[in-house]
Amino acid sequence: MRRKVLLPTDFSKNAYHAIQYAQQLYKNENCDFYLLNVFSATSNIFDSLLNMEPGSELYETAKLQSENGLAKVYDMITMSDYDNPKHRFETISMFNNTIEAIKYVVEKKDIEMIIMGTKGETDADESFFGSIAVYVMEKVRNCPVIVVPSRAKKTLPKEIVFPTSYKTHYKRRELTYLTDIATKCNARIAVLHISKDDKLDKEQKENQDLLKEILETVEYSFHFISGNSVEPAINIFVESRDSDMVAFINKKHMFFGSLLTKPLVKGIAFHSKVPILVMHDLRN
Repeated sequence: MRRKVLLPTDFSKNAYHAIQYAQQLYKNENCDFYLLNVFSATSNIFDSLLNMEPGSELYETAKLQSENGLAKVYDMITMSDYDNPKHRFETISMFNNTIEAIKYVVEKKDIEMIIMGTKGETDADESFFGSIAVYVMEKVRNCPVIVVPSRAKKTLPKEIVFPTSYKTHYKRRELTYLTDIATKCNARIAVLHISKDDKLDKEQKENQDLLKEILETVEYSFHFISGNSVEPAINIFVESRDSDMVAFINKKHMFFGSLLTKPLVKGIAFHSKVPILVMHDLRN
């Protein structure tokens, strides 16, 4: 079985950095990588969708720039020192809204993972996490995503931090991608509970026991930090242990929505150093 991974690119250094990370993550597996560039004629996608027709000069110019950019990225990959016979690359140039294009390709190609960079073309600090990356994490709910910051190491993770409140029961298939990465990288999972109360109630204990069952095939440990401020606690934990990845379950309109939306996103320092794996609550 070949893995199928989507690699959105805006031709920035950060996007290429994410591509290199993906190559490392799947270095031992047969994998089809799909390089996707979504183009428009103007910076206003709505104007483009309304006014740009296939065959028009604006459309054809933008399409050519997209295809040429993808060809350059493809050449950079195939002509680099990193040559893996297990990997195949396909380019996709598409005129659409970026989120809708990603959703479409995920469905059409049966994509199992999206891996992308965090900043856009400007590489400016104020675009940290990039609006596109935030939208993909929140809106593309039919596929998990790994967001790779520009300063993240290209080495494989050895410790993955998984924050949880223990207030919901997880399903095994929701965490398949987490355990899969831990297995392939021989990484341990550090389950982190952040709360003012260090004691778990009956329901939380039951959910913790269920989590133990799900993680029984990988190395894991449980940790507790006293407090009610999630972002700084995760940041401190990651930095103190030199962890390599943070994994979340995206609960629609709940935990994820309150944690990773602007302006709170700027307060999360760990995103500038380690990749983030975002999975989805299958009940939403």
